Amino acid sequence: MRLHTLHILAAAATFGLVGCNQEAGSVVDRQGTFGNATMDNTLLMTGEESYTLALAQRFKQEVPDTVNFAFNQYDLSPEARAILTKQAQWIRQFPEVRFKVFGFTDNVGSEAFNKSLGMRRAQAVVNYLKGQGIGSARLEAVISFGKTRPLIDVPGPEVRNRRALTEVTGFVKNDPMVLNGKYAAIIFREYVDSATRPAATSGSSGDTPIGPAANGL
Repeated sequence: MRLHTLHILAAAATFGLVGCNQEAGSVVDRQGTFGNATMDNTLLMTGEESYTLALAQRFKQEVPDTVNFAFNQYDLSPEARAILTKQAQWIRQFPEVRFKVFGFTDNVGSEAFNKSLGMRRAQAVVNYLKGQGIGSARLEAVISFGKTRPLIDVPGPEVRNRRALTEVTGFVKNDPMVLNGKYAAIIFREYVDSATRPAATSGSSGDTPIGPAANGL
């Protein structure tokens, strides 16, 4: 009965977050494959789609999802590493969840060069997350959008466009929790754990807040 209630609450919260005018799955799939009718219906019937959306929203709310890069660079700055460490801490709480990393550039340079640079930026993020103990099976195909999807559409250099984005994209298929369809239990497990966990004392590790992605590297 409790699990059934969690399913209802999670579904209601998800629809409230996504909104009525947004294509199902568009938040978590920038390739557009969630628009496939058969896949979309299958994921909706099994519950995976709504819970993927719920987790994607939770990830964006609780962790900075973007790191930025210096002009023509794919090395991670100290600020970027701090953000990715925070991402890795969040990801480790949910061993059933998969992620993608998307690479982007600003509008300076050729399309081919920027696509390659975007891929290097995304791969740098993947390599760092692997170094933090995140298994490669949970990091889906790295994708580069190059300069095709700028946040700020200007012709010159723009640090906010030079970025890599980490995003929730689904669940590990062979995980026991997923095989049993316990998506709600996955989403709410850490909420319950955090409510019963002793508060960190001043000066303990992990109590230093990490700010948003750097805007000038």
